[in-house]
Amino acid sequence: MIATENLRRWRLILGETTQAELEKFSGDGFALTAADQLMDEALAAIYDQSSENGGTGSNSRSAGKTGHGSFKLAKWLGDIRTLFNQEVVSVIQTDAIERKGLRELLLEPEILDSIQPDIEMVATLISLQGKIPERSKEAARRLVEAVVAEIMKRLQDDFRKAVMGAVNKRKHSPLPNLNGIDWKLTINRNLKNYHQELQKIIPERIFFYERARSANSWTVILDMDQSGSMAESIIYGSLVGAIFASLPVLKTRVVAFDTEVVDLTEQCANDPVEMLFGIQLGGGTDINKSVAYCEQFIQEPQKTIFILLSDLYEGGNEASLVKRLEGMHEAGVKVICLLALSDQGNPCYDVGLTKKISQFGIPCFACSPNLLPELIEGALNGMDLNRLAENIQSRNRKR
Repeated sequence: MIATENLRRWRLILGETTQAELEKFSGDGFALTAADQLMDEALAAIYDQSSENGGTGSNSRSAGKTGHGSFKLAKWLGDIRTLFNQEVVSVIQTDAIERKGLRELLLEPEILDSIQPDIEMVATLISLQGKIPERSKEAARRLVEAVVAEIMKRLQDDFRKAVMGAVNKRKHSPLPNLNGIDWKLTINRNLKNYHQELQKIIPERIFFYERARSANSWTVILDMDQSGSMAESIIYGSLVGAIFASLPVLKTRVVAFDTEVVDLTEQCANDPVEMLFGIQLGGGTDINKSVAYCEQFIQEPQKTIFILLSDLYEGGNEASLVKRLEGMHEAGVKVICLLALSDQGNPCYDVGLTKKISQFGIPCFACSPNLLPELIEGALNGMDLNRLAENIQSRNRKR
């Protein structure tokens, strides 16, 4: 005999057609509670095989239970938000869109207001943005704003601490930067210590300029692939770019590309939500063209971080791309290739091109957003990025 609670769970997982079979493992049989029935119907609308065949049984898991009308779908969305936690709701919503072809229903304002805001929904809205009717634009923006606010809240402090901590690291150092010496004041104050035999001033004290926080001491260039497979990555990337743009010590450029290049720097600094609606997911890929565009912004290679966010499926000139990245790296630019910036598992990427780029010492790996601040801090501190990337990647796999 199997405990009734375990049988109940298996019944909800497997569906109504398994009820009789599962009852064989219970001495007294079992029945779903009213709450279980509601949960079963919510799951049936998406996952029961009978819905694919037009089944209409008394408790059939058919789309007809939920209906394709916007009113019934709104009720169903409300039900799953009541019945399941946020993480499960996000999975069910995504499956509803993929399994039931409900993408167009997302353009209805009452549906948009019922959806649990998450990054998958933002990606879907961005892919549909050309079809969003005027009546739904405000609801779509509210959903995107909610996700942007949550991500910014989660990441902003970590990035700010990592960047400001690295840039200001020498501020309290007993060995300040040589460029910060106030030579005139140091000489005047130490003339009394002139050594006749050595014919040199032996300073008792060296005076340094008071170091206020300098603006734009580093340049960060974020070059993002907006092909359809990079949807979640480019959303995270865009918001990371907005965080960089808010830090006065960084001069930030944010660029997106498919076969054409779009500079999002101004939108990134002013309105991250509007920037996301400026992304065009899908299309071909010309990474080399975008990297060539970004090269013009490298003024001080030793103080520049170039982040290429792409799965490296190149539709342009691969040989030229490899040469450009190698040239950047040799010039002293801290080049990082992020194959994905995502909470998901291992990404799909071009293994061959990744190996070619990696052989120059350029780290190429996927990363979850919460681990990226450590990488940026390491780059600013002059750490070995390959070793640091290996450590970060190892931890990312364990999550």
